Amino acid sequence: MVSVNGNDLSRLETRRQELRRTLQAHGFVALGDLAERMGVSESTVRRDLDYLEEQGDAKRTHGGVFWTGSPTSMRLFETREDSHWQRKRVIAAAAAKLVSDHETILLDGGSTTYELARQLVGRPLQVVTNSLPVANLFAASEASDLVLIGGCVDHRTGVAIGPFANQMLGKLNVSQAFLSVAGIDPRGFYNSNLLLVETEQAMIASADRSIVVADSSKFGRASLSRLCGLGEVSCIVTDKKLAPEWAERLQTAGPQLVWGDESV
Repeated sequence: MVSVNGNDLSRLETRRQELRRTLQAHGFVALGDLAERMGVSESTVRRDLDYLEEQGDAKRTHGGVFWTGSPTSMRLFETREDSHWQRKRVIAAAAAKLVSDHETILLDGGSTTYELARQLVGRPLQVVTNSLPVANLFAASEASDLVLIGGCVDHRTGVAIGPFANQMLGKLNVSQAFLSVAGIDPRGFYNSNLLLVETEQAMIASADRSIVVADSSKFGRASLSRLCGLGEVSCIVTDKKLAPEWAERLQTAGPQLVWGDESV
């Protein structure tokens, strides 16, 4: 085992923090430019980027690196150590496979759709969203066209909701809309904010295909406002910890059921 002393660890963490700040400030930086800015070799930068990618803060693509962590002013998803976050990442990876290049998609502002957005950064897509954190991810990507839905912004979630958002959605068409929910019971899907549910209903109406991304902990729970019935969405992407009786119920209701692969 290679021994690393305290000074080496301190320098390593200082360099990684500087790397985070550089990516966060610019959104996208070429690998060679990163090495030059940091005053280290490209191989050293690659090792640091391996670590940042594992943490969900960066994503390498052809020609450089995207920042995919939370923006400084909108640190809304900082609970990645919670017991369900790995499930969200698995679900996001499965949902990303449903998206084709050059497609027009809609992403709402949930934590699982944020993980999906991180999977899609750098791909040639037309992205519609009402989420400021999601929009921030795609704003630095020349590969994607971004359409930001306007309206009243909920300060807790950074999403635009309300009549202006709904009116704009009524004039749009997307091939797939990806939605997060707070709960799912036999009567359908729920969220806890009445205005958010109205906006998500407008999202479903604007989409050729609507897809709910939800980890298995959401099943068997209701919330304040019902979004729609189980059979009113096209697809549900979840993890393999879902109870068998729920899988049977969903298959009877009609939507396609897609499983996240935890081995990925």
